[in-house]
Amino acid sequence: MQVKRLVSTIIPVYNRPALVREAIESVLAQTYRPIEIIVVDDGSTDETAESVRQMMAEHDEVHLLQQENAGPGPARQKGLDAARGEFIQFLDSDDLLRPNKFEWQVEQLRVRPECNACYGWTTRYELGGQKNETPVKWTGRKFDAMFPSFLADRWWDTSTPLYRADCIHANGPWMDLRQEEDWEFDCRLASKGVTLAMVDAVVSETRVALSERLSFGGSSDPSLLKDRCIARGEILRHAMHSRVPSHDRYMRQFLNSSFLVARQAALAGLERESAGLLRQLNSFDGDFTRGSFLLLGQIFGLRSITRAAEATRSAIRSFSRGSHAP
Repeated sequence: MQVKRLVSTIIPVYNRPALVREAIESVLAQTYRPIEIIVVDDGSTDETAESVRQMMAEHDEVHLLQQENAGPGPARQKGLDAARGEFIQFLDSDDLLRPNKFEWQVEQLRVRPECNACYGWTTRYELGGQKNETPVKWTGRKFDAMFPSFLADRWWDTSTPLYRADCIHANGPWMDLRQEEDWEFDCRLASKGVTLAMVDAVVSETRVALSERLSFGGSSDPSLLKDRCIARGEILRHAMHSRVPSHDRYMRQFLNSSFLVARQAALAGLERESAGLLRQLNSFDGDFTRGSFLLLGQIFGLRSITRAAEATRSAIRSFSRGSHAP
């Protein structure tokens, strides 16, 4: 049963006992109440679960769920299934919330009942580095809706928005992916016409440790590239449902970047996934370059065609640099 005014924070975690404590502490430091914090231990093999249990003993708001390792999507869904709040906050275990986040964003959603989510500025810095007040991506820009701008990029981080629980539960389950599952989830929301409120101040902090990010290697790791192809196909479907036109500049950016993902997948030996994504892209606008690429790939193999295309581009770049040499 949903509890009015309650903010439910869902934190998936895998082998981060110290960082997850800091993430939990940033939620406990909120100036807003009531809150609940649902930590989902995604099969950790270290003392992560015990670290969370220690915090449970000190704070009634903290709850722990455990599962076998399944990735961030299923972990968030497990937490979401247990959440009781009127509002939902997703938080990665290495990131932090600013103390006024819930107070400011809940107030915005109260005075703007037509809005389904509220975002604000998010900053980014290296773990252990100095904090800053500069908004990253497009979190400092004003948008009233998620589409079509969300096609160019997932322009906020997981910690940025606070959602109404009703729209999150109506969105369907998180996909079982380890790459771009968050972008797909948000674009699915966008296709439902989610409207946005904004807080013009820093509300969260993304702390970057490239060696620990699941997204590291997403342009070469076959398993991650497979997930990216699946996610991109779903995102295109959401955009088509919303009738985003092919000439929209954000859509063009998405189509171009997805073509790159398809080529990367082909180079990694994922010819079936690459071809599937290319067919989806071509069914949308019939682009000559992508269509020709797919046709040649069917004849000679997508991996071979991609290697040839990359070699040609590299030769052209080398020639261009040489022709401009003094």
